[in-house]
Amino acid sequence: MIYSALLVTLGVAITAFMSFWSVVFSVFPDADNRIHKVANLWAKILLLLCNTRVNIIGRENILRSRPQIFMANHQSDFDILISLAHIPVQFRWIAKKELFAIPVFGAAMRSAGYIEIDRSNHEKAMQSLEEAALKIRAGKSIMTFPEGTRSRDGEIKPFKQGAFHLAIKSGVPIVPVSIIGSGLIMPKRSLKVTPGQIKIVIGKPVDVNSFDVEKRQQLIETVRNEIINNYNEWQDVGKKDIMDVGSEGA
Repeated sequence: MIYSALLVTLGVAITAFMSFWSVVFSVFPDADNRIHKVANLWAKILLLLCNTRVNIIGRENILRSRPQIFMANHQSDFDILISLAHIPVQFRWIAKKELFAIPVFGAAMRSAGYIEIDRSNHEKAMQSLEEAALKIRAGKSIMTFPEGTRSRDGEIKPFKQGAFHLAIKSGVPIVPVSIIGSGLIMPKRSLKVTPGQIKIVIGKPVDVNSFDVEKRQQLIETVRNEIINNYNEWQDVGKKDIMDVGSEGA
């Protein structure tokens, strides 16, 4: 527990430092791309401090020459670090409004061009999706967790519809992302950090052009099933790796 407390304290200090410089960089040209690089460095530093190794499968499925919408399952706050550190393209987050209320950190998120969404207010949520559509048309990729919240038991929960409306409207592919093992590193509502290994599986892009709003549920199931199938295929290996590393550090 002392180990985890020290990591959390150091992590908060590093986050505040990096957030401050992100706000400073916001006055420079191409600020959002610069700040994403700062976020990438921030995430890599925190993962290194926590002795968390990440193995990426399916890197070749990431589109390099056009925007896309990344959709990932969500078990832990570490999912944010994993995505920032190991998805090797620029993207912008759709994130819950509560994160933007955090002093300095929230300002850094706005400076990076991240999109605030209020899921309790349908009208404001739709405005956020319109903002995201503008960023996609400007060539930016988007990252989101369609479950809307972290899963406590590892089960991939039903997906919310908003990001799928965005995908259909913008016509860009959805790239399914399966994150395996992050809930064992740092579970939901826990500050305990357990060193280990995480796997991130990048699935093949899903073309949305054959779907319309009336078929959005079919699109949701297609993407969710891809994430679940990849998760199930790799989860036993992922759990064994994390347990082995955790035992070594005990």
